[in-house]
Amino acid sequence: MLDFQVPTDYSANGHVPVRYSLVGTVEKRGISGGQKKRVNVGLEMVMEPSLLILDEPTTGLDSSSSQLLLRALRREALEGVNICMVLHQPSYTLFKMFDDLILLAKGGLVAYLGSVKKIEEYFSSIGIDVPDRVNPPDHLIDILEGIEKPTSVTREQLPVIWMLHNGYPVPVDMLDLTEGLSTSSVSNSITSVGAAGGQTFAADMPDDSTSSGSKSKDLSNRKTPGLLRQYRYFLGRVLKQRLREGQMQAVDLMILLLAGACLGTLAKVTDETLDNAGYTYTVIAVSLLSMIAALRSYSLDKLQYKREAEAGISSLAHFLSKDTIDLFNVIIKPVAYLSMFYFFNNPRSSFQDNYIILMCLVYCVTGIAYVFAIAFTPSLAQLWAVLVPVVLTLVANQSKDSMVHQYFGNFCYTKWVLEAFVIANAERYSGVWLITRCKSLESGGYNLHDWSLCLIVLIVNGVIARIVALIVLLTR
Repeated sequence: MLDFQVPTDYSANGHVPVRYSLVGTVEKRGISGGQKKRVNVGLEMVMEPSLLILDEPTTGLDSSSSQLLLRALRREALEGVNICMVLHQPSYTLFKMFDDLILLAKGGLVAYLGSVKKIEEYFSSIGIDVPDRVNPPDHLIDILEGIEKPTSVTREQLPVIWMLHNGYPVPVDMLDLTEGLSTSSVSNSITSVGAAGGQTFAADMPDDSTSSGSKSKDLSNRKTPGLLRQYRYFLGRVLKQRLREGQMQAVDLMILLLAGACLGTLAKVTDETLDNAGYTYTVIAVSLLSMIAALRSYSLDKLQYKREAEAGISSLAHFLSKDTIDLFNVIIKPVAYLSMFYFFNNPRSSFQDNYIILMCLVYCVTGIAYVFAIAFTPSLAQLWAVLVPVVLTLVANQSKDSMVHQYFGNFCYTKWVLEAFVIANAERYSGVWLITRCKSLESGGYNLHDWSLCLIVLIVNGVIARIVALIVLLTR
């Protein structure tokens, strides 16, 4: 899969002029809509499937683009790929590229199923002739829709004639449609079409579609690359995606800088509370901003992942690659926030201690954001990402004697973050000053020796959240 060679000329799909262009997003314009449609088809062709089913692949394409696409698909068909597609208004050139055709009447009943070469002969045998200079599929579709009304039969009778032609039993509720049929017309359709012999599967093709005569290499024994190789591939792809989103990443960091400056200014250090208010604001802000940014890792490419998972990729390699690239945010975002917060707030605790705590916090909430992004729709995931940090911080700030804190406090990651911040600040006091701060520690239920435990709990929460996210990814 990773060392795959494109089976046909890249120019067959008409993408040479834009082969190095970005596809684009809702916010950023890229290639045109028709080119995007051909890219979608090309993504499936690259997998070299044995069966390819397409729903209106030429809709929105001009005549030349439709012909380029159908020629590329025809080459795949000649190399052994079974291709089925739904078309509503095929031109005559596209119509003649197909081997077989199914015409469906009202209710999904088959009005014709067979070779494209014999369709005019069949309908002519039942009294329906295609006028000169009229595209056969357009004329036949108009009849099935009731726009054109042939004199020999009605559109409701066409499925019945096809059943009789093939010797199929006619359903009881359709027997009344056989009353107006001429026995000779039905027998003529059987005789005239049957006299030509069996079906053929070689339609009249453009010259370039039957050229070369080269056969595709035997891929029956190909093996899917291992976990490590897929991980390296996805790592490179996700890294390129992040680099393309550099402006968005810069905006995230700027918001963190602004939040650090504002909260550092508003939350002044007080010795009595060990700066608990400033750290409470910090937990909410960093959790909220980090979660919303982490949602983008999975909210935007669920469809792409589903397509690749069905093709046999490793979900673990896909997940680990995204998590590895997101470690950059785990490292850099605490620096961005503290560079402003520490300057304006000037807490007693060291920059290093605060950085380690925030790094563990970002790692934890990133894992939680993965769960929201994978399990919920984008709008619902954003709502959870906003509510969870605020609610859990309120729970963590409850008195240690309250029922909410006793039953739920230890399950809130915010409780462990706040405890780590307060302990790091309290350790900077010494002698009699530390004794006077024991009351502040006691009121929150904090232990001066639990700083390392708080960090371990945050990391474990992050790992558990990632395991849950992976399980949800595999089961959805």
